[in-house]
Amino acid sequence: MKKEAPAATPFSATDLRALLERVAAGAVSITEAARALQAMPAEELGFASLDHHRAMRKGFPEVVFCQGKTPAQVAEIIARMAKTGQPVLGTRANEAHYRAAKKKTRAVVFDALARTLTVEPRRRTPRAKGIVLVSAGTADLPVAEEAARTLEVLGFEAARIYDVGVAGLHRLVKHTRAIQAANVVIVVAGMEGALASVVGGLTAAPVVAVPTSVGYGTSFGGLTALFAMLNSCAPGVAVVNIDNGFGAAYLAASINRRIRAGVSGD
Repeated sequence: MKKEAPAATPFSATDLRALLERVAAGAVSITEAARALQAMPAEELGFASLDHHRAMRKGFPEVVFCQGKTPAQVAEIIARMAKTGQPVLGTRANEAHYRAAKKKTRAVVFDALARTLTVEPRRRTPRAKGIVLVSAGTADLPVAEEAARTLEVLGFEAARIYDVGVAGLHRLVKHTRAIQAANVVIVVAGMEGALASVVGGLTAAPVVAVPTSVGYGTSFGGLTALFAMLNSCAPGVAVVNIDNGFGAAYLAASINRRIRAGVSGD
């Protein structure tokens, strides 16, 4: 007797391969497999269209940008995504978002510093290494921690090196070996944003630079740091948007994941 196919739920690339192998082995019929894939490509909520199969295409699930959404909208989206069994991440969340989400999803966790909402299934394997997260100053921590929490949800554990800005380079030098051993380095800095160039000159690893809006008047809300990082004389430095810790973490995770998997373009 053939086993029943799983209910219509989101699929990762691993899940899809497993399903197809069961079809090939005759354990699941084509009709049953088609039924299991009926949720593709999205779940319509009226105010949102949830891309449940993003992990199959991108390697990581969809992430919720909470800013601009009502608490009720965030709560519903988080609840629907949590039911899939995939890890859930909401960025730029506030206390009101959290209170609403908690009523629908008891497992949701709020990090006030990082401004994130997370729901993580029990992890079967330890988080992978290979990423170093460097922050210039304590004032940059909200952006740095957004990157750190993003990496954790995506399955990576970043080595944190905090408060090592260019005002005291001796604080950074002692971490040179750790920086040089990384597959990818994320650098978070405001003010003049010089730390990204310094780190870029110390390592052969790609550096993902994050300008922050921290600084006095002529920092122009992070534009000075952004322009400085874009004009870095150190090769191998790529720059994301101002305060975009999530974007930096996603890029670093994508790079590190392919390095660890030994993926080539051949």
